[in-house]
Amino acid sequence: MAATQTRTADTALTTAEQAFELLTCEPAPLAFDARPVTGLPDTTMPLDELRTLLVNERYDSDTTDELWRRLAHHARESGPAWVVGAIGVALPALTHLAAKVSRGHPGHADDVDSEVLAGFLQALRTADLAPPRLWLRLCWAAWRAGAAVVKTDTGERLPPDWPSGSRSPRMPYGHPDLLLGRAAAAGLITSEAAELISATRLGDALIEQLAAEKGVTAPVLRMRRRRAERIVAAAVTRGDLSGPIRSA
Repeated sequence: MAATQTRTADTALTTAEQAFELLTCEPAPLAFDARPVTGLPDTTMPLDELRTLLVNERYDSDTTDELWRRLAHHARESGPAWVVGAIGVALPALTHLAAKVSRGHPGHADDVDSEVLAGFLQALRTADLAPPRLWLRLCWAAWRAGAAVVKTDTGERLPPDWPSGSRSPRMPYGHPDLLLGRAAAAGLITSEAAELISATRLGDALIEQLAAEKGVTAPVLRMRRRRAERIVAAAVTRGDLSGPIRSA
């Protein structure tokens, strides 16, 4: 796995790193049982230590596949903390991929970070865990999602003063669908935008399919989704979605 690269702005990847740091801090860091994985140390270790080990050591594909099968299984079956944990372990590679995709496209760096993370998360939730090269397949999903941002550029730009990225809310975060529902109820985003985010980020719907159904292009629908996501992220940061919701 590639070493972590410095990201100075608040983007999806730096926000994920902040959440991972909270998850792995004392006194009770989330830990991974490496003992069943042949090739890894015969011990249980905090996830940040596992990540450091993977950055500094090379392991064969069998060891890597088994490691990521177990991380993916935890992410699917053991709750949101393990989703954050698995993403955190992958962040050095995801940051490296995002930097390569956005090179020469600085105006798209935030969106590339978001899509790289979303692509990896989608694969983490849905990829077939049985075939070999699981880690490589997860990375390819992240790369393709990030590359689609610069390939489908329509020249549309967000306002320069629009909030970029988001900060990590206090844990626990709550289920994303609940946050989307509260944001729609508060009038921050439309119900249609909430359904779009839920269907494509949390479900199995393809944005190209939804765009065809709505009679718009995929880049236009993708931009609508990004705008709504940034509104929700800003609201979470301000704490607007943690208290009673007042109808707009």
